[in-house]
Amino acid sequence: IFTTITVADIVPSTKVITSIKLPDLSSYMLENPIVDLIATLGTPAIAFGVENGYDTTSGNFAKYTAGVNVSKPESCASIVSGDKGDTIKAWYLHHLDQLKKSVAVAEISRRFSTNENTFTVGGLYVVDDLTVVRAKLSNHGKLGAVRHQVIPKSMVPVSSEFDTLALDKCSRFGLTLALKP
Repeated sequence: IFTTITVADIVPSTKVITSIKLPDLSSYMLENPIVDLIATLGTPAIAFGVENGYDTTSGNFAKYTAGVNVSKPESCASIVSGDKGDTIKAWYLHHLDQLKKSVAVAEISRRFSTNENTFTVGGLYVVDDLTVVRAKLSNHGKLGAVRHQVIPKSMVPVSSEFDTLALDKCSRFGLTLALKP
């Protein structure tokens, strides 16, 4: 059972969206149900959201995530705490042109349990209505690129990744075909 409740204009220019997911009564999960609650409150400029999963058997939260997003016409930024508070991530996206065909992105994340930081920069360029090219590079030396070629009702993502810190290792290459009816 899944339901979404949306209430607009509780406060001027706001919208509250709440989703609740309960397990299927005929499912094996009925013995171990997890109740999910997702809520978002925001305006076009700022939004706050939470996602919680409550395990009714153990009486503990199976997951909880919270975040905030600030948007402007030329950019947006988000901060999200996830993995039960073990990870915090911050993103910044900036449109480089008026038509929003090219984008620069930066992400920094911190995992507290392992004391690990990751910094990634990337970009996106819309070649035409059918083709998007994306690339990213992390401080761990991972360089990845994806190109999407879309024809009506289908998509062919071509992706690759290699480790710039270990050039002697084999690169990864992927091809996917997604057809929509």
